[in-house]
Amino acid sequence: MKRYLTFITLALCAIGSAQNINEALRYSTENLQGTARFQAMGGAFGALGGDLSSLNINPAGSAVFNNSLFTISGSTYNTKNDVNYFGSGTSNKTNNLELNQIGGAFVFKNTNLDSDWKKFSLTFNYDLVNNFDNTYVANGNSNQGIDNYFLNYAQGIPLGSILLQDGEYIEDAYLDIGAKQGFREQQAFLGYYGGILDPVASDNENTDYTSNTIYSSVNQDFLRKTSGYNSKFTVNMASQYKDNFYMGASLNFHNVLYTKYDQFTESGYDPSSDIKNTNFDSYLKTDGSGFSFSLGAIAKLNDNVRLGGSYQSPTWYRLNDEFSQRIDSDLADSDINFIDFDKINVFDTYTVKTPSKLTGSLAYVFSKNGLLSFDYGYQDFSKTELRPTSDLSFQTVNNQISNDLRTVSTFRLGGEYRIEQISLRAGYRYEQSPYANGNTIGDLNAISGGIGYNFGGSRLDFALSRSEQDITERLFDSGITTPAMINRINTNATLSYTLNF
Repeated sequence: MKRYLTFITLALCAIGSAQNINEALRYSTENLQGTARFQAMGGAFGALGGDLSSLNINPAGSAVFNNSLFTISGSTYNTKNDVNYFGSGTSNKTNNLELNQIGGAFVFKNTNLDSDWKKFSLTFNYDLVNNFDNTYVANGNSNQGIDNYFLNYAQGIPLGSILLQDGEYIEDAYLDIGAKQGFREQQAFLGYYGGILDPVASDNENTDYTSNTIYSSVNQDFLRKTSGYNSKFTVNMASQYKDNFYMGASLNFHNVLYTKYDQFTESGYDPSSDIKNTNFDSYLKTDGSGFSFSLGAIAKLNDNVRLGGSYQSPTWYRLNDEFSQRIDSDLADSDINFIDFDKINVFDTYTVKTPSKLTGSLAYVFSKNGLLSFDYGYQDFSKTELRPTSDLSFQTVNNQISNDLRTVSTFRLGGEYRIEQISLRAGYRYEQSPYANGNTIGDLNAISGGIGYNFGGSRLDFALSRSEQDITERLFDSGITTPAMINRINTNATLSYTLNF
């Protein structure tokens, strides 16, 4: 008989696939987005301003505008993943198109010539600070089967606590165990009714389990597909004091949508194994909002040299997770297919507090012909924190964050050269790995270039940027310890149109 489950059960916050160090780090990092001019110059705008996306670096930048304006930007995103897993290589590409920036600045000039306050700006800007659309495939011949994942969770759990009660549906038990006992017990339940493992003894007090699979090595195929975004809407106020000093402040409102679909297939067991094939899939959806603020100033030391400094506060995200799974094997319970993606574990709302950031900037302007700009950013990722800190599982993750993550330096260098109405631009960006070992996520290197044409009352800009980073990514949080080695190359093409008023 077909059964329908219309309610959603609440799941306890438990360390597992939903909240971990990788999830926390995801919302603590921002990829370079913004207008074409901003991207073409590597984002080195902390001492320059005069661009809507420069507010992401220094909120004083809007006071540099001489007139009101509006800018809209669209980007194509190309992600290439070269994956090596147990010596077997695959290559995958993802392409998508986004409206990644839109905003406007209103500049009010002081008509009182005796006042030291020359002008005031009010700016609104939307930026896509992270695009999560990505797909990669990892496959190889592994000596670590999926049974290790379930055994790691199951060992030490009493058999009686994960057994179906009389008359209980299997999908009800799956959700109920996750809500009342936790993620670990829920995975033990899946391993048992999915046919992957059995108890050593049949009594309810048994806490020892054994695998039903027999192999020396197995064939594994893994697909991970992510989608979503992290966007930021900025309300900015800035002012120019006398002729050489600019100051500003921004309120930033963040929105997050992230989905992750994992599809895992395992085969190639020994002929004597009763299990020939195993399928284990999961789906995670995270959404929420956040808030941050930033302060900054720019000083013109003379006609050529400018200095900038800014502070970006932590971002406080309030996030909600929904997590679902499905499993099947040759020995699975006959009702196992009732556990599917429509049986959803809803986790309690939680907070991710990202680290604050300091940026120092220097720019040199060559009359009206061109400029060079340099930004240095400093951020301590070990200060990333999951809250509430009273949650025992969050304490475990926060300790891991404190031990595994480190302070990070970011360097951005950009230049622009003008030939009448045409502007030629180039940039370079370097970001240290946030991991103390430097390997889990490697250093990021990016180059960019672009061109712009000034029509007088408007401007059209184009940028092409390329970043490369090595990533070591574990397919599962437990049991299967050998990671996939990923070389990830992101290539973005951006077109912006600016209208002056």
